Amino acid sequence: MKPIRFAAAAACALRRAAPAGLVALALSVASVQAQGAAPAVAPTDSLMAPGPLPDIVEGSPLAAIAIIEYASMTCSHCAAFHEETWPLLKAKYVDTGKAKFILREFPLDPLAAAGFMLARCAGADKRDALIDRLFARQKDWAFVDKPIDSLLAQVEQAGMSQAEFEACLSNRELYDSVNKIRDSAAQRFAIDSTPTFFVNGRKLDGAPAIGEFDQVLQPLLK
Repeated sequence: MKPIRFAAAAACALRRAAPAGLVALALSVASVQAQGAAPAVAPTDSLMAPGPLPDIVEGSPLAAIAIIEYASMTCSHCAAFHEETWPLLKAKYVDTGKAKFILREFPLDPLAAAGFMLARCAGADKRDALIDRLFARQKDWAFVDKPIDSLLAQVEQAGMSQAEFEACLSNRELYDSVNKIRDSAAQRFAIDSTPTFFVNGRKLDGAPAIGEFDQVLQPLLK
């Protein structure tokens, strides 16, 4: 399966009707086009440079191996990775201290940006857990007639109130920061699809299975 391409996902977002009101007003489609093909290797110092929002690291921050994922909350391939491969990768490399894992926001549409904003608003200690939840239940909120209402239902089950939900999605500074992460990655690393991974700077296309990660990670452990 091919990963979702940036332009195609944006077109799908524009066709999907957004609800009226404050939440919808906080969301707009950003027009960013990646230039050229993504490099096979990106400079590690450039990849690890501080961005508009702080990275949230899973695993030991001191691990010599850094796995970075650029994902979109409405990307079905990203959801499949987090359901099928991420638990194996986490248990084998992250929980054992061999690698650290960083998920970065690359929203392909306004609804994906909303999901990432809510995950940030949940707090650094709960952000990745909420992202995992939203990926696991993606079909229940991302591809329905009233996605914002369904997204609210999901985060309420995770402990967020409606007032907190609306305040989060009305935070223009946070919205801009989430999109700046995407814009920077698109411009600096020519990313135009999700998921995109870098392992110590080496780019992995699509949603690799655990065996593909093994082939890249095992030589780095020797």
